[in-house]
Amino acid sequence: MNNQPLVLVIDDEVQMRRLLRTTLETGGYRFCEAENGELGLMELVQKKPDAVILDLGLPDLDGAEVLKRLREWSQVPVLVLSVRDAEKQKVAALDSGADDYVTKPFGQEELLARLRVILRHAPEKPDLPLFENRDLTVDFADRRVLVNGKELKLTNIEYSLLKLLIHHAGKVLTHRQILREVWGPNSEERTQYLRVYITHLRQKIESDPNKPQRIKTESGVGYRFCLL
Repeated sequence: MNNQPLVLVIDDEVQMRRLLRTTLETGGYRFCEAENGELGLMELVQKKPDAVILDLGLPDLDGAEVLKRLREWSQVPVLVLSVRDAEKQKVAALDSGADDYVTKPFGQEELLARLRVILRHAPEKPDLPLFENRDLTVDFADRRVLVNGKELKLTNIEYSLLKLLIHHAGKVLTHRQILREVWGPNSEERTQYLRVYITHLRQKIESDPNKPQRIKTESGVGYRFCLL
């Protein structure tokens, strides 16, 4: 029984969760649920489901925000299930990391078929909800960064920069790669921005910012995040 895939349903409607429970269990899946976005993100960390069915119209966080936050550290397949049927909303969800999009009301067989497809194409890359290295801890699920147990206040840019470096730990990231990922495709020449934020980040996470051990400069090329 436990080898059946586990599907997390994040939807605020009790009736919809009941319908999906019946549909999924009949289709050979295990089921867990959350009634809002924050609980959904917690369940994702604790239960480690094989797939997520996500409603966009949640009472606390918009489903698009839930999708954005989980994609910061998880590659779990996500099927958006929503009454929103405008093309631009579908495209936005897919661009934000959804694997498929189904509108309500839905056909149960179609839903199961689409779920099978996204599970077949699921990446094998393990999720990284918590990163720990010596005195540095980064909780990607809660967007918290701690040094020696003390939480740091990072700007959105600083956090995005740190997350990118950690996810590619040990590898050299070029200036252009970092600028494109953190600032966008039209920012590849703004290396001065990057230098400033690297300096700020070093001041917060390095024991000696003038002799950085974690964020190493690769002269003329970019930066490398080193594990201690």
